[in-house]
Amino acid sequence: MSEQTSEITFKIKMDENQIPEHIEWVASDSEEKGLCDAAFLTIWDKKEKNTLRIDLWTKDMMVDDMQIFFHQMMLSMSDTYARATGDSKLSAEMKEFALEMGHKMGIIKPNE
Repeated sequence: MSEQTSEITFKIKMDENQIPEHIEWVASDSEEKGLCDAAFLTIWDKKEKNTLRIDLWTKDMMVDDMQIFFHQMMLSMSDTYARATGDSKLSAEMKEFALEMGHKMGIIKPNE
């Protein structure tokens, strides 16, 4: 059986103040690639039992878009948590929190 590897590359163009202007990504095993305005990458360090993270967003990222981005990440994390742990009860609580957060941010309208 041959070992398969994949590489994901981020290229960050910074301005003179080291603020990201453009974030470009490409995956070696996919034709998908593109520019994005925000990327949050988390990495688990098993030895240290600690989460390392890289949070990037461009200076053009609007607050409204950032709120939607966070809301969608929270919903995604609840689904990932359920798949990873099998704990559907806590996953549902996480999703409920994300929905409440969406209402408070005005992303989800009162009648939704």
